[in-house]
Amino acid sequence: TGERTKFIRKLANISSKLANTLMLVVNFRVFTNAGLFVYFFLGEVVLYNIFYEVFTVCTSVVAEDLKGNLYHARNMDFGLFMGWDIKNQTWTLTEKLKPLVVNVDFQRKSRTVFKSTGFAGYVGVLTGIRPKEFTLTMNERFDVDGGYIGILEWILGKRDGMWMSFLTRRVLENATSYKDAQTQLALTKLLAPAYFILGGNQTNQGCVITRTRINTLDIWEIDLRLNRWYVLETNYDHWEQPFFLDDRRTPAMKCMNKTTRANISLQTIYDVLSTKPVLNKLTTYTSLMEVSTGKLESYIRACPNPCTPW
Repeated sequence: TGERTKFIRKLANISSKLANTLMLVVNFRVFTNAGLFVYFFLGEVVLYNIFYEVFTVCTSVVAEDLKGNLYHARNMDFGLFMGWDIKNQTWTLTEKLKPLVVNVDFQRKSRTVFKSTGFAGYVGVLTGIRPKEFTLTMNERFDVDGGYIGILEWILGKRDGMWMSFLTRRVLENATSYKDAQTQLALTKLLAPAYFILGGNQTNQGCVITRTRINTLDIWEIDLRLNRWYVLETNYDHWEQPFFLDDRRTPAMKCMNKTTRANISLQTIYDVLSTKPVLNKLTTYTSLMEVSTGKLESYIRACPNPCTPW
């Protein structure tokens, strides 16, 4: 019918705008059958590049040792409720993402600007380091006014908010200091609520920026005067108790406190992130970053049974 054709054309227009927003060049064919249009591949590419705006779980930490060295690490957990393989006791999407994990070196005029760990074909940045300047990861923040709302508003034409992973990419490309990055992450309007975990290159430069789509609720920083030598974020506001069925924060913090500041290093943080349930069936990779050396190491993970599903 005419109305059906108009509706499908409108969806096609939205998909094209999404693709342009994602800075993708995609060739696709249009097939017709009884007035129905099937847009092959474009929809999958678009969905693949916006999934982080919707739902994921993670753990990120920034820590400072006794010599003032800053370490930043994260577990990337994704795939909750997206297919459970009963036989192998794994999340289907999580296992499909693991072979796609890549480290990328972003260069300008043959000089490295920043490095990131992500998934092949994904153009945003979830985990990144600007060597000798700052490190950055992003965790999902669950909220009623969440990513679904922001994406729906974007589809309906209200496009003043920025995609989270594109903001982190822009910050890593253009910010020249910890403070500059912090300001951009705190003030830019978003499509989805988020936690930005930021590490710098000087003492006390580590923070968790708690964001709604519109405002910054809190900036929680390392403060050695208060003996706060690390900040750790999962997916819940740090001033609230985590959901009792998803408490990765408490065991992670117990491990950090047991490790102590005197013994903190990339290796010991890796051990913390390898502790169940911080490591779980959703964990696709663990990334370790050291800003002073520009080091970025990432490891595809597997959680042997018995292991929690999240």
